[in-house]
Amino acid sequence: MSNPTRNVITILLTVLLTLTAFAAGFFVHDALQDARQPGVAQAAADEAMALFWEAWQHVDNNFIGERPTAQARTYGAIRGSFALLEDPYTVFIEPQVREQERESLSGIFGGIGAVLQRNEAGEMLLLPTPGNPAANAGILTNDILLAVDGQTITPEQTVQQVAELIRGEKGTIVVLTIRRTATGEIADVSVERGDILIPSVSYRLLADTTIGYIQLTRFSGESSKEVAQAITALQAEGAQQLILDLRHNGGGLLDAAVAVSDLFLDGGVILRQVSHNEDEQTFDAHRTTAAGDMPLALLVDGGTASAAEIVAGALQDHRRAVLIGSPTFGKGSVQLIYDLSDGSSVHVTSARWYTPAGNQLDGQGLTPDIAVEITQEAIDKGQDEPLDRAVQFLESGE
Repeated sequence: MSNPTRNVITILLTVLLTLTAFAAGFFVHDALQDARQPGVAQAAADEAMALFWEAWQHVDNNFIGERPTAQARTYGAIRGSFALLEDPYTVFIEPQVREQERESLSGIFGGIGAVLQRNEAGEMLLLPTPGNPAANAGILTNDILLAVDGQTITPEQTVQQVAELIRGEKGTIVVLTIRRTATGEIADVSVERGDILIPSVSYRLLADTTIGYIQLTRFSGESSKEVAQAITALQAEGAQQLILDLRHNGGGLLDAAVAVSDLFLDGGVILRQVSHNEDEQTFDAHRTTAAGDMPLALLVDGGTASAAEIVAGALQDHRRAVLIGSPTFGKGSVQLIYDLSDGSSVHVTSARWYTPAGNQLDGQGLTPDIAVEITQEAIDKGQDEPLDRAVQFLESGE
């Protein structure tokens, strides 16, 4: 690819987003659960595990190669038994990944507030976010990171590995050795790690239009507030129509999806949920709306999944928005998250989602009202065909 940005790997320091988690979608419950079972059920479980360890004893006594740890065997057994359910969203998550997932979904994490990025020369650049610890400590855009707490950054280290060096507990100090791009000056900069807001929303008024553009990348605990602020700011800039971009949005929190939908609806059902051993539950919109009756186009694609499909389905069924793009992913199930004693967790599918009109999301997805086929020619020219089509629709009504 000719575009230099396609050759650059970036990562937000201290937010290592778990892509598999967002592919699975939204997580509705967070709880500790006692795994012990009473009576006969416990006896049967003990007998089954006794057989498991009996088999491994033969491996321990005879296997010529290196053997996995007891923890690795336990994790493998859990994954293997979960595979029997044939549900891609009922999964086992190891402790470190679970912690990253929790931080990402909360919308807030501890860090320095900067982006790491390798340039064409392989140097590690720092791009601080205004108002966050790195910028406040004097880190400048495109400062070259040479070392973290005295440990030299090598060309072989990945962006993620360097980010892990910078990660740390809130209130602690990390010393970054940097070289100024403009002057070549080398300096040690001490940065106190703090709470960093992970934005899920970016917005702007499209040039030469009265159309406000809002991109929502995931549904975190802060998303509805961020979208509401974006609507207010765009209205103040003169926006009379809106485009909500949910492309590549793999989901997040149910409450956030319902709250974002509520910003655009003045009542009615947002979502229907059918759960294990429970009656159907509906989630309803309030009578107030942040966006009023502003015309709305909503961009979707194959990466629009889970919580993002809740919003798209609700706004489409209520004819509040026109969906533009390509069919969505079709992930419409609920995962309860149970944290285990060692910091790992299990995600268990316990319910499925339906749009207000009763259309199943899981395995079906949503069909856009206006389909846009992306051409290679447009990609090569850097054109965004779905966005262009949304602008055309809002300006002409066709």
